[in-house]
Amino acid sequence: MTRILPTFFTFLAVALLAGVISAQDTRSADPQQMPHQRSGGGPDMRANFLRGLGLSDEQIQQIRQLNVERRPLMEAAQKHLREANRALDAAIYADQVVDADFEARLRDVQSAQAEVSRLRYENELAVRRVLTPEQLVRFRELRQQFENNRRDRRDRQKDVDRPTDGRGPGRHRPADANRTEL
Repeated sequence: MTRILPTFFTFLAVALLAGVISAQDTRSADPQQMPHQRSGGGPDMRANFLRGLGLSDEQIQQIRQLNVERRPLMEAAQKHLREANRALDAAIYADQVVDADFEARLRDVQSAQAEVSRLRYENELAVRRVLTPEQLVRFRELRQQFENNRRDRRDRQKDVDRPTDGRGPGRHRPADANRTEL
């Protein structure tokens, strides 16, 4: 599990970067105005991420092109995965479970998941190749900040979700307060 989290956050950051650049195409009234030149409005986190990396106009165009090329492939792969999941679900909950059918549907889901992952990681690598060494260092720093912020939010949410003894957040009930006597 600990090996999956850094990969997940890397993917999330690259997806965020790619999504921002793609979204910038539709948001701009002035095509000459680049995202790092705009101020305010919109998804601030994404815009700040782009500004923080200091992408050139050429890099932004390269990433946009990657998104244009990748989008139909990813949509098809995700559609295949959804269909494979539905077929597996149907095989599991059929009136009569046929082990061979279950195994075949499971292999289909695994294959579809692998294709989605392959496309995501190939895109991640392609975006990474667009970055300069300095931008890569900054990307890692921003990703770490994002992870730290996410962890802080999760920890704060855990504190809010914990049962309390009525004295406010962070004040927990005694251990035996949740017990029911028989």
